[in-house]
Amino acid sequence: QLVESGGGLVQAGGSLRLSCATSGLTFNNYAMGWFRQAPGKEREFVVVIRRDGGITFYADFVNRRFTISRDNAKNTVYLQMNSLKPEDTAVYYCAASPGTMPRRRTDYTYWGQGTQVTVSS
Repeated sequence: QLVESGGGLVQAGGSLRLSCATSGLTFNNYAMGWFRQAPGKEREFVVVIRRDGGITFYADFVNRRFTISRDNAKNTVYLQMNSLKPEDTAVYYCAASPGTMPRRRTDYTYWGQGTQVTVSS
């Protein structure tokens, strides 16, 4: 029901735009979040966007480099990532939550399979 795309290999300082297309759920009833998981580390919160797109919340490490957006007409959420660093290397997951502005993994009901982002130095 959630399918991520847009990952790949990029040099440090580069950009990628991730997409997460959803189906089988009432998209505008869900807050949408992005998480990431690096090898050997726990899955961590990156950003969440409210159902109507009016409010967003970013993890501190993002430091204004990433921008989340959503298109409720297309049932899709995006993550624009700029100024990428090698430490951003991870599998990125999108997820859907019935909560308002959830930041815990356990708050999310649906998950995508993930897309690999690799940033070379």
